[in-house]
Amino acid sequence: MAVSAYKDKKFKNLEEKIGVDFKNKDLIVQALVHRSYLNENRNFPLAHNERLEFLGDAVLELVVTEFLFENYLNPEGELTNWRAALVNGKMCAQVAREIEIEDYLFLSHGESKDTNVKARDYILANAIEAIVGAIYLDQGYEMAAQFITRWIITKLPEVLELGLWMDPKSRFQESAQEIVGITPTYRVLKEHGPDHAKEFMVGVYLGDEKIADGSGGSKQEAQVEAAENALKAKAWKGPKTEILERTDGDPFG
Repeated sequence: MAVSAYKDKKFKNLEEKIGVDFKNKDLIVQALVHRSYLNENRNFPLAHNERLEFLGDAVLELVVTEFLFENYLNPEGELTNWRAALVNGKMCAQVAREIEIEDYLFLSHGESKDTNVKARDYILANAIEAIVGAIYLDQGYEMAAQFITRWIITKLPEVLELGLWMDPKSRFQESAQEIVGITPTYRVLKEHGPDHAKEFMVGVYLGDEKIADGSGGSKQEAQVEAAENALKAKAWKGPKTEILERTDGDPFG
């Protein structure tokens, strides 16, 4: 067991936070080891977390799928969208921040200092999947399902209320058409940087009124951020969907 790493970073506190007392402490430590760390610490006794992430991704999807299948009668396409909203990188990164796992990550000096939020969110999301994989190996399916239910499936009401099962552009367009009868348009406001690293600023408009803007490394990315900001500016929750909850006696299938 990598005792020093477990004790040095006080992994016991993390175990208490997530409600899992690992039998094999190496697994919870390994779940937080990024590949970059091993490039600078070749004598570290554990591997990086990518294989655990691979396993955890499958477990996460199965648990969420099983929950949705057992509790809702909505069509397969709708359930697929709900599942995607629960297991995507953005949601997993949000959960990682709630659990506060960033202090437990093993990163290279370069990764530690990187202030790119999207890059860090990618690492955090992968770490959540790796933690799921570690729990599954150490404690089995039921404990992994408990973790997923507590930290991820509990986000389903928010997903349904805010329409997070749709992408931000679609949510804003459907809301705008429903509430004010206008289809949003997007305009590039600014672009700068070399061709290989362009940065775009895009505004989203309802008629001639600019509602919000967003930026990104592509026009599409900037449009998505602009739509997200517009939804916040308007305090629109996004389109509603009919929720068909399963009741006692409803057949499976």
